[in-house]
Amino acid sequence: RFLLHPKGECHFHNGTQRVRLLVRYIYNREEFLRFDSDVGEFRAVTELGRPVAEYLNRQQDYMEQTRAGVDRC
Repeated sequence: RFLLHPKGECHFHNGTQRVRLLVRYIYNREEFLRFDSDVGEFRAVTELGRPVAEYLNRQQDYMEQTRAGVDRC
């Protein structure tokens, strides 16, 4: 049985002056893709994540929504 699990984390530095959103995408218990608001785009953690990261980073509307996620922390 395979499971895709996104895990969002909000990291607060210096109170709430600096907020970092980290979203990890886990497939079959292995992280393969991550979004880091400090980087501003998806990055592949494994080869499985490479085509997904490339695809998502080209989706302008989706990227805007994902980047705005830091405001929902």
